[in-house]
This record gives sequence, structure tokens and C-alpha cells, in this order.
Amino acid sequence: MATESGQEAQGGAGDGRGRAEPVVPAVATDDRGIITACGPTALRPLGREAADAIGRPVRELLAGPPPAVVVRAAARHEAWEALLPLRHRDGSRVDVIVRAHPLLDAHGAVQWFLTTGTPPEPLRPLNAWTLAQLPIPVAVYDHEVRLAGFNAAMERLLGMRMDDKIGLRLAEMPGSHRFDEFDRLQQQVVDTGEMMRVENYARAPGDTREHAWSMYFFPLKDDAGQVRGMSAVVFDTTEQYWARERLAVVNEASTAIGTTLDVTRTAQELADLAAGRFADFVSVDLLDSIVRGEEPVEAASGGDVVFRRTAQQSVLPGIPESAAAVGDVDLYPEHSPPARALATGKATRHVVDDSGSKRWLDNDAARAERVRATGIHSMMVVPLRARGTTLGLALFLRHRTPDAFDDDDLLLAEEIAARAAVCIDNARRYSRERATALTLQRSMLPQRMPDQAAVQVASRYLPAGSQAGVGGDWFDVIPLSGARVALVVGDVVGHGVHASATMGRLRTAVRTLADVDLSPDELLTHLDDLVIRLDLEEGPKSAGEPGRPAGEIGATCLYAVYDPVSRRCTFARAGHPLPAVVYPDGRVEFPELPAGPPLGLGGMPFEAAELELPEGSLLALYTDGLVESAGHDVDAGLALLARALTRPARSLEETCDNVLYSLLPDRPADDIALLVARTRALDASHVATWELPPDPAIVAEARKDGAEQLERWGLGELVFTTELVVSELVTNAIRYANGPIRLRLIRDATLICEVSDTSSTAPHLRRARTFDEGGRGLLLVAALTQRWGTRQTEAGKTIWAEQALP
Repeated sequence: MATESGQEAQGGAGDGRGRAEPVVPAVATDDRGIITACGPTALRPLGREAADAIGRPVRELLAGPPPAVVVRAAARHEAWEALLPLRHRDGSRVDVIVRAHPLLDAHGAVQWFLTTGTPPEPLRPLNAWTLAQLPIPVAVYDHEVRLAGFNAAMERLLGMRMDDKIGLRLAEMPGSHRFDEFDRLQQQVVDTGEMMRVENYARAPGDTREHAWSMYFFPLKDDAGQVRGMSAVVFDTTEQYWARERLAVVNEASTAIGTTLDVTRTAQELADLAAGRFADFVSVDLLDSIVRGEEPVEAASGGDVVFRRTAQQSVLPGIPESAAAVGDVDLYPEHSPPARALATGKATRHVVDDSGSKRWLDNDAARAERVRATGIHSMMVVPLRARGTTLGLALFLRHRTPDAFDDDDLLLAEEIAARAAVCIDNARRYSRERATALTLQRSMLPQRMPDQAAVQVASRYLPAGSQAGVGGDWFDVIPLSGARVALVVGDVVGHGVHASATMGRLRTAVRTLADVDLSPDELLTHLDDLVIRLDLEEGPKSAGEPGRPAGEIGATCLYAVYDPVSRRCTFARAGHPLPAVVYPDGRVEFPELPAGPPLGLGGMPFEAAELELPEGSLLALYTDGLVESAGHDVDAGLALLARALTRPARSLEETCDNVLYSLLPDRPADDIALLVARTRALDASHVATWELPPDPAIVAEARKDGAEQLERWGLGELVFTTELVVSELVTNAIRYANGPIRLRLIRDATLICEVSDTSSTAPHLRRARTFDEGGRGLLLVAALTQRWGTRQTEAGKTIWAEQALP
């Protein structure tokens, strides 16, 4: 039998020299807690003798109420172990480890066998001091995840006394709804025996503001590896959290700022990124010249600074912090922090009660009221500078976030503002270049349709969506002699400024060749030669020299001439899509015209074809971008075009809209030009024609016939001039040409006089000497009419002259 600690047992019969074994201090109680037996040394740590304790309740030895875990285990007749506070004979407190084991006597009644022990003396204070003084919150839980111990740091974090929480689970504590998830995770750690790490950003019950927390839940295992409980350790990682947040903001700025080449949108992206991430309100003010896409004009130093509010964002609905609406002008006095930051070019941070901010707000009652009403307490002012030039400034404010801006916040603001400034400057430069390109484009396309009576026209031009708003497609309406009109649509290969510049050169060439009144097929031949020359000029001049590869300049073109007198239209095309013709009865045709090669190939002929168009016919000329799309093939595009052209419309403008609505995708991949024309006709009441023999005696009769026709038209005021023009032109035809002569008068927007003969020799003005008898006829014609000219015909030539109607 074992003896009490400190006594030696007598050796057994076998050895006679058995080593003494310590007897564990023990106490026995009945089921009522009355001490029935006590070892002689069991109560010596309390300064008591065993004989004094027998027959007394064990609760008299406690220095306080037993922990809940002890009460619960005793009620269930389960073994338990706990560190109990016991009362020394002198009244002091002694912590003793007590282990309780339930036993049944012969009658089935429960008896309790209690053993006591103490940790090694040197470790007791060290363990207690470590847990108590550890600045990191720590809590210990038993195998049922019930609180078994804690330190002062945990008590402060939770904001409650923890002595009376021993033996409770988190879910059983006051305000348990805040801890339900943690209680579940702790149970999971005990069940699985695996450590768990949890990140959380919240306000702890014992704190006044939100923090970032890293919580480690790890199991406590005995020597055999069995889970006996778990511990929770909480670390405040707010600084690391904000460092990660700042890095995330910088990373996000690389993709979120500068998504478009729009100054205003870029400024708004800066405000949207910062508001709610590390600032509560952000405003971006730019120079007016920057907003307009012009070169920056910096404000003069030493005075008030005026900027235009370009963007702003807030964590509050309605942006109540703002002293100016987007688009308004905001003024910063010379002494204000924003003005000083702009003067020095350095970012600054302030609190609203520092001297500079206070002086500024004292002189701006409206701004001061907004600061007071929203509780603004801290601000940063960051100049927006790019490539050595000040573009504006960004203002960051805090009111919801309790902490003032620090140096790390200022570095972050400078970082994202620097990126935003470069993006804003890029957008400004793009806007300027785009405005230049659009100006070039507009200068090369007709701004308004010329006055002519042959057709009624409407048009649309859409550059490819991926470019800067310029392209190589073009259209034109060119008045010709004899009340005719030329309709042109062309498409230069490529997009952008270079294609636009090439388009402008070709459009100018077409107008020049049209003034010469070349036939459509001959005009395209000359235009083809021009494209070949342009290609050679822009290619490399020698081997190894940079330049555009030969053959890269190319274009297609459709050229049509409509005569309202004959109601015939002559077409020639160079690799261009077929025109669409909608006849007055609603029938739609794509007439099979000779294709012709694209411009720039050379060596292949162009052919012309002629169609008769009844009055009121609709003619549609377009580029391939209209009917070719990723969503459908060309045949489907032509079918859609035909349906759109026949849809009822109140005007040609509405017809154009119908076509674009029916055929265009959201972002066209190619430039698009569309020209629609409704034909008109000049009937016999507007035209008078005479066939004349080549006899000088006929000149007087021709003058007389012309004068009488003008009287019938009510144009008596033009008789004298017309008689002179008819006399000179008919006389020249008789003198220099052979065969029949035709005189024609046309009353249109102007009065046109035409004389045709069989000679292909074009007349020209020449200087008549003093005693010359001829040479003055064309000079008189040129002086008395608005304009005159000549055009070649299949039978010879036609000389024409126009007079303005009275």
C-alpha cells in the first residue's frame, strides 16, 4: 500500500529494500460533499490537519464558487479536473489542482475520491505571469469548447468580465450572435484536430473602431495526440491590412484608370477608385484648357487659382461634401492649401483645424458649412502633373473614417494621382489629335450639298469605331454642265489619318477631272494613274530605305453622271459594290455594271454603262462596309439594304436612317459612306433645242429663236445677253467645225446655252490685238455669263455658258 508523500514504504518480502513511493494526497466525500476521509498530508498546503476536516463540507475549503464546468460534471457524476481556488487557514487564497473521480459503494451510492496536486514551484508563477501579461489576447477552451482560461488582453478585447464566463461556450455568452461563427469554427478545430486561421475586419466589443484581426484556433493535444481542448490567439493586423489595401489600390489603378481616351472619364475613374477605399470624398479639378483638349495654360503664380470641377465621388449619397458641381468653376484663394500645393508642386496633407486650413475656411463660409455638416477632419491635396506640366489637382477628404490621413496615405495618393495625370494628359493629346483629324476629315468631305436641280440627295458618313473618327471612305455630289450632276462614292484601303489624307487627294482629283467633263470611264482611267503615282511616291526611294511598301495604296470608286433632260445615268466603277436602284413602282435592282479593277492596279480598262431612270427613281451608292459584316454575308446585306430602301419614309434623311438601323452592327469594323439620290427630270417646258445647218445666214435666225423662247419663259431681261452668246457660239461652230450644229437652251437653276458641233477641237480664250477682226467672242461670253466651258462628246464637243436667272 502506498504511503503519504514524504514517508517511506517498507520493503516487500521479495526485496526488503523497496524504494519509497510518494502517496498522493487524497480526500474522500459522500454524495452530499461531506468529507468522509482525508490523508494526513492532503490539507497541509492549506495549513489544516486531516482530523479537523473529516465530517465537514468540502465547500468550506473553497475560496470562491466552483467553476461551471465542475458543477456540471459533478451533477452528471463525471470525472473532472480543474484548478480550484482554496482558502488557507489564514484566509489567503491557494490555487490547487483537484482531480475528482466518482466511485460507487456497496449500496450503489456515489462517493467522490479527490486527489490534489500543485505544479512545480518554479513554473507556477512563470506560467501565470506569461498568460496574464501576454499582450496578445489568448483564451483556452476544454474538449467541449468551453472557456477554461483567458488573459487580461482577451478580457479587454471582448469588453466584458470573464471570471463568470468560465465553463461557457462562445455561443452561450451575452451577445452570442456576434460569436456564433467563431463558436462553430472552434468546434471544428476540436473535431478535426487541425489548426485554423481566420481573417476578420470588424469592431471588437471592447474597442471603439474597426480593426483587422488574424485569429488562430489550434488544438491542444496530450502526449498521446488526443485533442483535450483548443486555444484561440488573436493578433491585430490593421497595419498589414492597410498596407495590403494600399497595394491593391495601386494595382487596381493600373487597370481602372485610363480605360478610355476621354479626359472627363479618366478624371472620374480616379475619383471612383479612391472614394471608399482610403478616402471618403474625392474631387478632381482640371484647367479649362485640359478639359477642352488644348495645350495646358497654367495659372499665373501669386494669385487665386481657378479650375473647373471635372469629377467627384463620395461615400455619401448626393455628394454633400462638394462645394462645386461637376462642370462648375472652383476658385482656390492664394493662401489656401490647394493653391500652395499647386505653387510648390508637392502633395500635402492637413487637418481642418491647422492654421492654413482654418484661414481658408474662415474666408469661405459655404465651404466651411459643408465641412462642419459632414464632419470632415482631414484632407490631402495632390497636384496632377504630367511631363513637367500642371494639369489640375485632386482633393481627398475624410469624415467617416476616424483616422486622419498619414504619410502612407499621402504616398498612395501621389502614386495613383501620378498615373491618373499621365492618363489625363494622354487623353488630352488624343483629343487634340482627334480634333485635328476630324477637322481634316470635315475639310475633305462636302459640308453641304451643292445647289443643283437634277437630284435630291442625302448622305451619311461613319468612320470605323476603332479609329479616331476619320477614315478613307468618301462621297461627293458635283454639278456638271447642262444641268447634269455627278454622284461619286469611293473607298480608300485602310483607316485613320493616312487613309483620310489619301481620300482627300482622290476627291480633289475627281472634282478636277469632273470639271473637265470627262466621261465616267475616262475619269476612272485618269484616277487609276493618279493612285499608281501616289503609291510610287510614298514607297521607299531606294533599297533599305523605310517607307510604305509598293502596292499598299488602293481604292475603289463608283462614278455616275445623271442627265435630267434625257433621264439617263451613265455609270463606271472601279472594283466598287453595285449601286441599288429603287424604281417608282417599288422594284429594287442592283444593275449588273462592268466591274472594272480597283484603282492602283493599272493596265486594265474601265467600261461605262448607261441606264434610263424614270423621274422619282431612288439611287443608292455606298461603300462595302455597309453590306459586309461579321453578322452576315454580302448577299444577306444586299437583301437588308433592299428592304430598308423600300421602307416608307417621309424624307431621304429618314431613308438613310432606316438603312443604317437595318444594317449596321454596334461597332462597325469598316468605314461607311452612303449617298442616296432621288432623280428629277426636266421636261420639254424647260428645254428648247434647234438643229442648225452650218450656214452663216442661220445665225440671225438662231438669235431670233432664242429670244422668242426666253420671252415664252418670262426671261425677257436675259434676251440681249443670250442673243450675243448664241451669236458668238453658233458663229464659232460654223467657222471652225463641219457638219450639223445643235443649239439648246435649258431653264433650270440657271439659264444654260449650249452649242454642239462635230469638231473635237476645244476653243480657248486668246488675246486679240488692236486691229484684229476676231478673237474677242469668247472674251465677251466669259465677261457676260457666270461661267462657261466645253465638254467632249461622242460626236464632237459642246460649248456651254450659264447665266443667273433674274
